[in-house]
Amino acid sequence: MSARRPTPGRKAKRSSPVTEFVRLFVALDETNKTNEKVAALEHYFRDAPPEDAAWALALLTGRRPRVPVKRTLLRQWAIEVAGMEDWLFDECYAAVGDLAETISLVLPDRTTESAGQGLAAWLAWMNQLAHELEPNQRTMMREAWSQLDRNEKFVLHKLLGGSFRVGVSQELVHRAFARVLVLDKAVLAHRLMGDWQPTPEFVLSLAEEQSGPLPSQPYPFCLAYALEDDVESLGDPAAWLVEWKWDGIRAQLIRREGQTYLWSRGEELIEATFPEVAAIGDALPDGTVLDGEILAWQGDRPMPFAELQRRLGRKVVGKKLLTEVPCALIAFDLLEWNGEDWRARPLAERRTQLQVAATGVSPSLFVSQALEGLDWSALADMRDRSREERAEGLMLKRLDSDYTGGRKRGAWWKWKIQPLTVDAVLIYAQRGSGKRASLYTDYTFGVWDGGALVPFAKAYSGLTDAEIRQVDRFIRNNIVEKFGPVRTVKPELVFELAFEGIQLSSRHKSGIAVRFPRILRWRQDKKVEDANTLEEVKAL
Repeated sequence: MSARRPTPGRKAKRSSPVTEFVRLFVALDETNKTNEKVAALEHYFRDAPPEDAAWALALLTGRRPRVPVKRTLLRQWAIEVAGMEDWLFDECYAAVGDLAETISLVLPDRTTESAGQGLAAWLAWMNQLAHELEPNQRTMMREAWSQLDRNEKFVLHKLLGGSFRVGVSQELVHRAFARVLVLDKAVLAHRLMGDWQPTPEFVLSLAEEQSGPLPSQPYPFCLAYALEDDVESLGDPAAWLVEWKWDGIRAQLIRREGQTYLWSRGEELIEATFPEVAAIGDALPDGTVLDGEILAWQGDRPMPFAELQRRLGRKVVGKKLLTEVPCALIAFDLLEWNGEDWRARPLAERRTQLQVAATGVSPSLFVSQALEGLDWSALADMRDRSREERAEGLMLKRLDSDYTGGRKRGAWWKWKIQPLTVDAVLIYAQRGSGKRASLYTDYTFGVWDGGALVPFAKAYSGLTDAEIRQVDRFIRNNIVEKFGPVRTVKPELVFELAFEGIQLSSRHKSGIAVRFPRILRWRQDKKVEDANTLEEVKAL
């Protein structure tokens, strides 16, 4: 790192480096104010040694260390150290709703001072823990518990269980660390894309002058806001590129230095999952980066999303599945051409070159269709028939817009169709987790099939806090049966559910599966017999 730039770790340490990271976690968890979160992040990164800053960057931007020990063993050892009965621990867990927090609450206070190790040393200790036999793991955990305070135990358990999350976005982490490095936030966001290792060398290199991206490095994805205002407020439709909003896997296809890389928006390499899409790169010139959507595609239209799901998460895709669910890349933007970054150029120019770049390349590569020469009324009619096209609606992109990582209001809009809706009856309930662990917030809903209610969807969101408390009181007073953590509820409450799509499914008792179900409203004006039937749902 340049000597003129602030270097993490220059200031005198105030306390244990692990304690400082835990303090950061608590500070981020206890506020919902953006400026306070950014200030806490800056404060941490300015003092953290590079090896700790690297791991903090990794953890706060969604990377997860290897889970080194089974959760069942952590539970067992915590019960031993706490000197409590299994049933009492389980009752505590049911009330708290989070295993990491439960363990940290039942364990006794620390009895010795910690060695003052940093976050990187903590992660190295976890790596060692993963390679030890069970008796040694037990000894190491008991020793660690004796040295850590309650908050430190909680964060450690989150890391050990693979459930580390904190209420801060990648954008805020980038903003704070960019300030510390005196670096443009967009440049830092790009350098943190793709595959990198949390080492001090890497974190110190972030502020160095770089000639360009690494061969495998994707660009930060440009994202759209949902259009909430009247579409006519956008002005002349001729100023906008209008495309179908496909329901697939967002991806960047990169061809550099004779190698092809296919990145998902979640920053995972997915060449093995979609080999026919990765093969497109063989026909592209070096220095090309395409942005688009991967869809299961047959003939001239997409297949249902449920078919695409059959390909997801597979390290090897067999010939049979490749034949049954062929996939394609619907490209809608050109981010790099001949090794030159094109993101600052207007979309209209990028689009023209994209057409040239994609022509005759591969039968698995298409350029997204532009819906041209239509007024807003005609486009609204097309949007209304999106489901016939197996699309979610329309995308609206200003033709003069650049390609900015993250969300930029006013440049890209997603104009989605109205969701499908169903009136359904609450039949099962389960307690939530975290702050909602003491309330019944996880619901299963049923619709009529003959004279019985059959479960068809689960939903966890959509009610206000006041409504959740009302529903919780009803559930507690109307429990019919108990099955582990699940409660059968007297069928009296009707809710309007919304979802994006519906598909036949042999894995569900109802014979259907719905996508992204959520509660629109509590229909206190409806009786149970007014709920929809299974046949009505299938007819959708």
